[in-house]
Amino acid sequence: MAGLDGEDRVIATAHHIIRSFGRTDNMADDMLRILSNFDGRFSQMGEAITREGNPAVAHVAAAASPGEGQPPAASSTRWSCDDIETTLAAAEETVKKWDFETSEEARQSLLWEDRPDEVPSYLDAVDSIWGLLESLSLEPSHRRDSETVDRAQNALQLAMSRLEEELSSLLEKHSESVDPDWLFDPVSGPSFGSTTDDIASQSSDEGEKEETATSYPIAKFDFPIDMLPPEIVPDLSIIATRMVAAGYKTECCQVYISIRKAVLEESISRLGLEKLSIEEVQKMLWEILEREIAKWIQATKVALGVLFPSEKQLCDQVFTDLPLVSEYCFAELARGAMMQLLNFGEAIAISRRSPEKLFKILDMYETLRDLIDKINSIFCGPACLNVRSEAMGILTRLGEDACGTFAEFENAVQRETSKSPVPGGAVHPLTRYVMNYMRFLSDYTDTLNGLLDDRSSGAPMSTDESALGSVDFLSEDTSPLSARVVSLIQHLENNLEGKSKMYRDPALSFLFMMNNCNYVVQKVKDSEVRTLLGDDWIRRHTGKVRQYHNGYQRAAWSKVLSCLRDEGIHVSGGFTSGVSRTVLKERFKNFNAAFEEIIKTQSTWIVSDSQLRTELQIAIAEMLLPAYRSFLGRFRNHLDLEKNPEKYLKYTTDELEAYLHDLFEGSSGSMNRRKSFSTAA
Repeated sequence: MAGLDGEDRVIATAHHIIRSFGRTDNMADDMLRILSNFDGRFSQMGEAITREGNPAVAHVAAAASPGEGQPPAASSTRWSCDDIETTLAAAEETVKKWDFETSEEARQSLLWEDRPDEVPSYLDAVDSIWGLLESLSLEPSHRRDSETVDRAQNALQLAMSRLEEELSSLLEKHSESVDPDWLFDPVSGPSFGSTTDDIASQSSDEGEKEETATSYPIAKFDFPIDMLPPEIVPDLSIIATRMVAAGYKTECCQVYISIRKAVLEESISRLGLEKLSIEEVQKMLWEILEREIAKWIQATKVALGVLFPSEKQLCDQVFTDLPLVSEYCFAELARGAMMQLLNFGEAIAISRRSPEKLFKILDMYETLRDLIDKINSIFCGPACLNVRSEAMGILTRLGEDACGTFAEFENAVQRETSKSPVPGGAVHPLTRYVMNYMRFLSDYTDTLNGLLDDRSSGAPMSTDESALGSVDFLSEDTSPLSARVVSLIQHLENNLEGKSKMYRDPALSFLFMMNNCNYVVQKVKDSEVRTLLGDDWIRRHTGKVRQYHNGYQRAAWSKVLSCLRDEGIHVSGGFTSGVSRTVLKERFKNFNAAFEEIIKTQSTWIVSDSQLRTELQIAIAEMLLPAYRSFLGRFRNHLDLEKNPEKYLKYTTDELEAYLHDLFEGSSGSMNRRKSFSTAA
């Protein structure tokens, strides 16, 4: 081996260590990569040995400056027995000084915390032992001293136990879960001198200018923070690098994962998200589940914007130059917390569908959709493949659940079969529910268009598309959501038409349809639903409102107006100047009775839209008052000479107009006047 040049020695050493310590494929890859970085140092060691001619001195010199925390490579020069004994004895003394079983000081103290001045000498001892073992491993078996090898291996085991304890102690002492109040506070800013110092500084300046500082919006949480004080990270890296290189990767990773995993899960728990099984989520009352979904959305944004990136950053810093170990540790410590978040989404996606759940499902879908690229970036590499796959699968299932829930809503509108007519012909609760639902839907226009478009390319839509067949103003480029909204409103109108038939009075049926159609139009005009349906749809349905309006007038006032016709009043001959006072008195009596009945009845009817109510009252007045005024003017003088003419000529035009203002209030506003009806005549 002494005859090999530097590069050959590196390769030979690497392959030997792989055979000795390669417990897993990843371990072998890590060791090969670590040692391939030592090529320069091997060359320097060879030159030093040539100059000094003393292998022990050369080895100690190499061990004294391992470079960026890396343990030194083994020397390929054959050591003398004296060199080996001197080096091993000195290293054993240092290691045993900090052995838990033989040293009281070791049991009571910690190197990095209590005796930092002795850390360099301890690391030198560890490096010497490790280097000695590797040098001995290159010797032919018949030349090795088994007793020396055993001593070195025992010393190395003691050293690794100590380093494991030191690693655990440093992590335990300095690891703290993230306080959400502190995280959301713009003045104190995130973390130990984090990479967002500029944001924290800016926030602090703003906090000085204002007495009350406002918290960052949740969308702002998109940066890593320092999860540990920066000054201890190099110490952790030094320890981890030596443990991995010496074949103690499993022990090192177990310590690191167990501590950081607990801290990460506690940080997420402090965001308000409980650990819930799928069964527990599905059994929750919806009012409680709504609050849990809101917590999940916030926790997911903070976890993927701050906590997971910060843990990944810390892994990369501690296991510097060991990317496979870093990836493995991060995957193991973060997988559980990420799966907790994803499992909640899974529970929602497979729960029983109900229309009121749609908007929260869409909120969850949008949250996960917006974060899916970040998930793929943070949880990269083979070790996290299952996390990425699960996240994409749950995103798909949430989208499918949203579409299915929307279809359930459409079906519910069609199936709603309440049998009791709404008092006074007012707006039906179903109409209010559907239109308010539409207003919320419009907030998710882009999302729903994407989901419905994807779904329409597969299975047919569950809603009855026959409603769209008669809608000739929909163009080919009408969005999927617009088409579904048009269909949905058509189903609502069909349902309302059926409910209008429950009223015995045709006038009230028309009033009911007018109220509901007008409510639909106003809700569309005053919301983003207008952009889905367009102005042409609004014009058509405004025309429908007028049609119902006219239908009401004909049904309600035709009988009253028929009393004001001249037919049958004029007679020939006699002393009445061609007017039958008997018929005339009957006409006025019939008019009074019909008018009073309408006022009594329709004062309890409801037109809740004040503008529509005023327009309707004006339209009735314009139809009734001129006819009454004309009729009264033509025939009043024929009754003035009658005994008690007020029995027939009960109202002036102004009095009629005053009574019309009592219509459609839905209350007893005209009670006093109605009493006068019962006592008059």
